[in-house]
Order: sequence, then structure tokens, then C-alpha cells
Amino acid sequence: MTPDEYCQEKTQQSSSSFYYSFLFLNDSQRQAMTALYAYCREIDDVVDDCTDQLIAGNTLNWWRDEVHDTFHGTPNHPVAIALKTAINNYPLQGKYFLELISGMEMDLHNNQYASFNDLSLYCNRVAGTVGLLTIEILGYTGSDTSEYARNLGISLQLINILRDVKEDAQRGRIYIPQDELVKFSVTKDMLMSHTNTPQTLNLFKFQAARAQSYYEKAFSALDKNDRYAQRTGIIMAEIYFTLLKKIQIQQYPVLEKRVTVNKFKKLWLAWTTVRREYKLSRQLLHDTSN
Repeated sequence: MTPDEYCQEKTQQSSSSFYYSFLFLNDSQRQAMTALYAYCREIDDVVDDCTDQLIAGNTLNWWRDEVHDTFHGTPNHPVAIALKTAINNYPLQGKYFLELISGMEMDLHNNQYASFNDLSLYCNRVAGTVGLLTIEILGYTGSDTSEYARNLGISLQLINILRDVKEDAQRGRIYIPQDELVKFSVTKDMLMSHTNTPQTLNLFKFQAARAQSYYEKAFSALDKNDRYAQRTGIIMAEIYFTLLKKIQIQQYPVLEKRVTVNKFKKLWLAWTTVRREYKLSRQLLHDTSN
């Protein structure tokens, strides 16, 4: 199995929304995005699958060395080897790969975050950095597109936190800020219940509104000339925003079940988003030529 085949298998195994957004990329971009996503999965799996905190920490430090070798030497892991191809093709910065590791490392030492200020650092490290790497692969010209990428990454992470709130609580992790739990009179036991209360419902509405605000901030910063190039990220945004709307419409059933968007809906969203962005790009080209 080649390094790229390993990354492809890692991506497909996760049943991730990322897979559907990769369908409309050229070969070089798809290779880079698949390697990037596989890297994210590898780092995430270190924290999620290793029960020994010391071993997990040592493994993350090994990955720090592997990132260094990817940029300055000869990497060993198939994902890092695939990433080396990507960094030869695109201006990817090593600091963001390291920042992602630091974000995942926070999960080893924090079971809860005191305030959103603390949580936002985590979200920026584990998701904002992925957005910043993604736009380099897709290409952009607008000076504010990096703000789009960072805010979109944070928005998607906040949606993940809302969707997985019960599962995370059962694993001993509560990502909703502690001061907000107090504000809405919600306890850990309530997050592990099977049904909502007026308190949890209000808390979840508050979290959804924040995720939506970051979503809106992201797209207000996206240069219209970059939209078509950034269509892969926009596909991801459409899929996640559809998930958020589903959670809202169903009155936040996140304590009862895991809310998902099925693969056919994801494929439809990917296709219709690409068509829409293509039409917008053609219209923009027409307007600027006249």
C-alpha cells in the first residue's frame, strides 16, 4: 500500500463529510487534502484511542518530530510521506501542523473549559488551523480569506461539539464552557440524560447561535473572487450547516441520538454547491468583463 493509498483508506474509513467535498478537486489538490485529513485523523486517534496519558503524550511528541522531518528531512509514517508531497506542491506552514498537535494535546490535560475564551483557543488549534492549511491547497487571493478559513473551522468545530455533547460527556469530556453550564443551570448528569430539560434546551440554543455566528462571520470575510476556488470548503460548510439546521428543526435531540446527514444528502449538497458556485463565478467573470 502506498502512502497515498493509506491516506485514502483512512479518509474513507471515517465516513467523513470531507470525502464528499474532495470529489471536485484536481488530482494534486485531492492528494494534498486527503493527506491533510489523514494527518488530522492520526493525531485525533492518538488522543481518542490511547487510554494511557503518558503514552499518548509521547506519541504526540513523536508526531512533532515527524512533522519536523516532513519539512526538513525524511519522514517515516505513510501520512507524513504523503504530506511531504503536498508541502512540495503548496505553501503549507509547519507551524499549523504543530498547532494542531498542541490542540489535541489539550484533550489530555483538560476535561472541561472554564470559559469560551479557553474553548476558542482549543477550537482554533484543532479546526481553525485546518482551515488555514486548506485555503493554501485550494488557492486564494483575498486578504480576508484567512479570516474566513479560521472562523469557518471554529464554526464547524462548535457544531461538532453540539452534536457530540452526550458522547463526549460519557467519555468524561465537556467542551461546553463551565461558566455557561452554570449560567443555564445545567449539570454533567443532565448532559448524560436521554431527554432535554428547559435548561439544556436553552443551553443548546445558545451553542447553536454561536456556531451560526461564526459561520456568518466566515462568509462575510470570504472574497467573492475566491468562492469558486474555495468550493471544497464551502461544500463542507453546507454539509455542516445542514446538520446544524437539522438539530435545530428537531429541537436539539442530541441527548437522545446522534444527528447525522446521510451520504446521499451529502452528495447532493456537494453537487448543488459546485453548480451554484460555478454559476456565480461565471456571472462574476461576465460582470467584470463588461
